[in-house]
Amino acid sequence: MKKVVFTLLILSLFLVSGGYSNCVLAAELTAEEIMERVDENEYLESARMEAKMIIEDRGRETIKEMYSYTKGENSLSEFTNPRDRGTRYLKLGDDLWMYFPAAEDLVSISGHMMREGMMGSDFSYEDIMESQRLTELYNFELQGEEVINGRDTYVVSAVAREDKDASYYQRKIWIDQERFVILKEEYFSTGGRLLKVMEVKEVKEFPGQRWFPVEVVMNNKLKAESKTTLQIKELDFDYDIPESKISLETLE
Repeated sequence: MKKVVFTLLILSLFLVSGGYSNCVLAAELTAEEIMERVDENEYLESARMEAKMIIEDRGRETIKEMYSYTKGENSLSEFTNPRDRGTRYLKLGDDLWMYFPAAEDLVSISGHMMREGMMGSDFSYEDIMESQRLTELYNFELQGEEVINGRDTYVVSAVAREDKDASYYQRKIWIDQERFVILKEEYFSTGGRLLKVMEVKEVKEFPGQRWFPVEVVMNNKLKAESKTTLQIKELDFDYDIPESKISLETLE
């Protein structure tokens, strides 16, 4: 009798603590709800970032350093390493410009150029400049669960909505079940060809129980012996950015 009472007591404590309800809720999450939680973590409403790109191409390593300001769908990025110092990128909605300080030249980047590697990296201009929530661009389907580097993940398939201009037609996404942050992505063309693979090497918790990837590796499957590591050194969420900071006037 005592054993039965003890078992019921432990079970009741588990239920009160939310253990059972959390398990049920996690099991009942739809693909859309999972991705909404990912957007809550990874979408940058207004932020300042300092980062470094380590580009490895056929045995050669190049390092690029940069900082960027993001406000909704607009952003301004500037490179600070000696070779590229002063080179800036400005995104206003769907428009992208690049400024070369040495030539005092302003170039508009559009069309197929958006898919080229930014500064010779495995990240395309589209990758770096993508600013919309994933839930605004794709339809999702929950495919199952897998373990990635010891972490339980949801596996979600994403297909671009017909009325949206998404960077990739299809993605396969692995999401940490506890922290709701992306740990791995595969990017596919409309014909189903694997284009790139992105893997997260480090995730950091920020104030407000917000998780964000601070080291990711992008591998372009169309380039032999090539990969780029993006390391985020500083990231300030909800950074107060004046409207005039992200503008064509600031770019030049």
